[in-house]
Amino acid sequence: MNYHNLFASFHDRQIHTALIGAGQFGETFIRQSSRIPHFNVDFVCDIDPERAKAALLASGAEADNIAYADSTKQASTALQSGAKVVTDDFSIIKGLALDCVVEATGNPEAAAQVAETALDCGFHLAMITKEADIVIGPYLHQKAKAAGVHVTPAHGDQPSLLIALISWVETLGMKVIAAGKSSEYDFVFDPAGKTVSWRGQTQIIDQFDRLWQGTGNMADDVRIRAEALSCFPQRTVPDLCEMGIVCNHTALRPDTPGFHAPHAKTIELCDVMADTSDGGILGHTGVIDVFNCMRRIDEQSFGGGVFVIVDTENDASWEVLAEKGICVSTDGRRGLLYNPSHLLGLEAPISIMSTVWLDQPTGSQHIGHHVDLHAVAARDWQAGEVLAITDHHHHEIAGLTPQLRDAAKIGTSGALPYYMAAENRLVCDVRQGQIITADMVERPEDSTLWRLRGEMEACL
Repeated sequence: MNYHNLFASFHDRQIHTALIGAGQFGETFIRQSSRIPHFNVDFVCDIDPERAKAALLASGAEADNIAYADSTKQASTALQSGAKVVTDDFSIIKGLALDCVVEATGNPEAAAQVAETALDCGFHLAMITKEADIVIGPYLHQKAKAAGVHVTPAHGDQPSLLIALISWVETLGMKVIAAGKSSEYDFVFDPAGKTVSWRGQTQIIDQFDRLWQGTGNMADDVRIRAEALSCFPQRTVPDLCEMGIVCNHTALRPDTPGFHAPHAKTIELCDVMADTSDGGILGHTGVIDVFNCMRRIDEQSFGGGVFVIVDTENDASWEVLAEKGICVSTDGRRGLLYNPSHLLGLEAPISIMSTVWLDQPTGSQHIGHHVDLHAVAARDWQAGEVLAITDHHHHEIAGLTPQLRDAAKIGTSGALPYYMAAENRLVCDVRQGQIITADMVERPEDSTLWRLRGEMEACL
């Protein structure tokens, strides 16, 4: 696809965006957007307005052309004068001349509030906070459709990139056996030091060089590697959360609620992500999963990349492709297609240009409520304890295990989505292995996330 041709006829039309949340994603988005003609980040909101201002300054904006506003009138006046607006109150976007709101708060409750406000104002919405999307995403798309606008995931994050790869594969008539992403951080093997590193942690793993080579039996290799690397996390909540969003955009489903999450080298994926009858680990085909990429220190990272395993259908074309270095399974029946990189906010403008100019979001046009991300107690909990986020990088709650299960209504006592449970107090004891349900927690007052989920369920 030639993007110059794709967007050429729209270059006389400016895009005006508001960014809500100037964190890591938001700052990279501002920096890259400043290099794109006709693309404007006019309004930046953050709980710390100085961080919003710093992000604009880092992108090349002039300090005397940045104005603080605490009302819609002030913001409108500043924008009309050509200034950039910073604020700590996203609600003042109401009535502004904007095309799209980029929600990047990283907080599911705040994200729900921003999303509802943006759609009520008739703006397109780029939804970055996956923790809200997995809870109310289908309903936001329904509200957007009614308003004549779109909700789009953003390139730079895995859901949008994987949806694009899957749609490309399917458009070419290929059958998807499995699709998914690599975990965010590789498992890096240093043969000289006989160590394995993950996210800054380094461990000496006895005889890992033997595990690196494998036995040729992929199911056994995956099991043995998981045991050897058990000192590291095997899966993270964001992996399941992001892939759950893809499930709601596609026909793919998890093979198992917690994913297989095998440790494998990239060149092994076609043999690992195969039906058990073909020597792999899958109970079904047409599934979504993640894998933990094992690589040497001198090899390219796959951290957070996306992949699709396709059926070669015994087409001799794949023999030619294998000769050219495309990864094909040892039996020749599966091929690997992948994008090993995700570039955070640097890629997000593509999704916004597609949505605003082409009227085509980079997700699916038909979003279903297929799966929910639920929480299972990994330890005993006592009444009065708060299900608090303990890893703010991964938005993870120690003591809860995430699982992607078939979508279900919450009602008064149904299974509670992970990020509706988060930060709420238990009203009863919970035993290890129990799923967290709605009647186990104190319902928060005035929660937009909870209210929108209730509205969504009333429409089902």
